[in-house]
Amino acid sequence: MSSHDVLSESDADPAANLARIRGEIDSALKEAGRPAGSVAITAVSKFHDAARIRPALEAGHRVFGENRVQEAMAKWPDLKADYPDVELRLIGPLQTNKVKEAVATFDVIESLDRPKLARALAAEMEKQGRRPRLYIQVNTGEEPQKAGLAPADVPAFFTQCRDEFGLEIKGLMCIPPLEDDPAPHFALLAKMAKNLGLTGLSMGMSGDYLIAAQLGATHVRIGTAIFGARPVH
Repeated sequence: MSSHDVLSESDADPAANLARIRGEIDSALKEAGRPAGSVAITAVSKFHDAARIRPALEAGHRVFGENRVQEAMAKWPDLKADYPDVELRLIGPLQTNKVKEAVATFDVIESLDRPKLARALAAEMEKQGRRPRLYIQVNTGEEPQKAGLAPADVPAFFTQCRDEFGLEIKGLMCIPPLEDDPAPHFALLAKMAKNLGLTGLSMGMSGDYLIAAQLGATHVRIGTAIFGARPVH
């Protein structure tokens, strides 16, 4: 079965899919000369309820991604009570009016993309004494409808985050344009991270995670290939 096959939720077995994907990634890493285990799978659990997520947790998976703060707040506190070592990553856009909740809920925020948000995060992290790891979102295709900084603006923003707001940036994230070959976008993000001395690279999704793994990703974001098609209500 290829990563492009879309399973219905009833047919998908999250634990089996995670094991299969892990094997595919390790093969891709070996081919690229990267160490096995150097890419973490962020299981994107948006739109799926706690009952759907539990089989992945029971199989030992601990890294999950959510797009919306409110949805994560509704379902993850109980799951985290049972599995306190879960790492929850915010992979969707963050509005400044949700910063308080995001800092309290997430361990990693991947969608930092503007000074106003950086300032709000710095203030809230200081207030809560909680410091989620931060990634800058890069709009590698410079698509007007998409969040993220243009590549040329990233170095100055990175410096501003560090020097003005006192934030430690851990990595970069991107979502290439759907119609593009993703490889040049992943290569660009990897080069930018290296130039900035950053080790975290969140890139690659259900359709292109093997390419991302070969080009330096540390995290790939996979939803449909793990959990099946999102439920229709």
